[in-house]
Amino acid sequence: MTAFITEDFLLQTKTARNLYHEHAEKMPIYDYHCHLPAELIAEDHQFDNLTQPWLYGDHYKWRAMRANGIAEKYVTGDASDYEKFEKWAQTVPRCLRNPLYHWTHLELKEPFGVKDKLLGPDTAKEIYETCSQMLRTPQFSVRSIMRKMNVRLLCTTEGPLDSLEHHKRIRADGFETEVHTAFRPDQAMAIDDPVSWNAFVDKLSETCDTEIADYDSFLEALRGRHDYFHQNGCRLSDHGLETAYADDYTEQQIKSIFDKIRSGTEPDGSESLKFKSAMMVELALMDHEAGWVQQLHLGALRNNSTRLFEALGPDIGCDSMGDLETAAPLSKFLDRLDTNDKLPKTILYNLNPRDNAVCATMVGNFQDGSTPGKMQYGSAWWFLDQKDGMEEQINVLSNMGLLSQFVGMLTDSRSFLSYPRHEYFRRILCNMLGDDVEAGLLPNDLELLGTMVEDICFNNARNYFPMELD
Repeated sequence: MTAFITEDFLLQTKTARNLYHEHAEKMPIYDYHCHLPAELIAEDHQFDNLTQPWLYGDHYKWRAMRANGIAEKYVTGDASDYEKFEKWAQTVPRCLRNPLYHWTHLELKEPFGVKDKLLGPDTAKEIYETCSQMLRTPQFSVRSIMRKMNVRLLCTTEGPLDSLEHHKRIRADGFETEVHTAFRPDQAMAIDDPVSWNAFVDKLSETCDTEIADYDSFLEALRGRHDYFHQNGCRLSDHGLETAYADDYTEQQIKSIFDKIRSGTEPDGSESLKFKSAMMVELALMDHEAGWVQQLHLGALRNNSTRLFEALGPDIGCDSMGDLETAAPLSKFLDRLDTNDKLPKTILYNLNPRDNAVCATMVGNFQDGSTPGKMQYGSAWWFLDQKDGMEEQINVLSNMGLLSQFVGMLTDSRSFLSYPRHEYFRRILCNMLGDDVEAGLLPNDLELLGTMVEDICFNNARNYFPMELD
């Protein structure tokens, strides 16, 4: 069999190979959005076997396994780790042309050095035992993996109630990879479930050691948590939204809606939109005042399967693309802030590919010359995080804005083995630029192009985000 993941994987021209090997490959990783558990970094956790970092919490793999007819027992159930791995190994050969096939073999190559075997039922035991044995050594603790992958900085994602104790411990240890948090206040907006929302407000009150008696004290408590995150190194927020919210409202209306929900009454549709619109503005104002970057992840329709949600909870592989209106409310929200010179640096991510050009052109409306690429069209996200999706995002951004100012790739992952997604993106980027050079669409100036590649891979993010690197 011809080798699959070679050194020139995805690099189809001489120019592409030069750009990747001479420029992209050497750049450190600046992973500004992920869902890694900070606790495991703090304790420098060691995994017992390959299933644990690869299959625990990976809803991409879970969806593929279910689609391949694998019983839930072997996906999220009580089967042994090796039994789950066997079922994943049975699924991998069925993933041809799914990005999981590429990711799986890239992750075997780095950091494990498995380059000459494809994962399948016939190789499952050998690969499992080889990689599991490595994982049980100090050289493959989570911090060691991050060192091997040349990770300079990463940002985890925590809600307002998090104590950030693990981030404090990581900083105190002097770990050379900077580990920051991103403030994700989605719970503050989730008023459509009054029971859960009121429980959150009660816990917020307890955490802040203050009575939340009305909307003003609620906002003050959130500001307190925002300040606490800032004091502990946070410099960006992250919001997971079906769409932007930008309904008109008055302060008195929001106060009345707050009181209604605190009494346990479910808001009607209009009240929900008004409250969420007010919260988006207030949270953005906090970001602007603190000099943060706000990230808006738009378009996910979550927890579609009642059966699996009731059995397993959220984030278990039952989310899909939504199709709510995006352009008008997003424009109104951003304009509301921009008009008052209160618009923070912003990154827009869309999940539905129909909104690619919408988001790419929207950021151009609100650039203000204060900083290169203040408004960013973010990397291909979630279901778009694959070769076609990355190429489309790069093409749309190139056509509608400045690819050269793009802050680059992220993992958006819960797995410490997912860093090859940066490699995947870099290879795709270099291949696209190489194709353009070969076609005469770009100058054959490797210094010019190489500088741009290095900027997109690392330098732009380092300069854009207000977290200083040594």
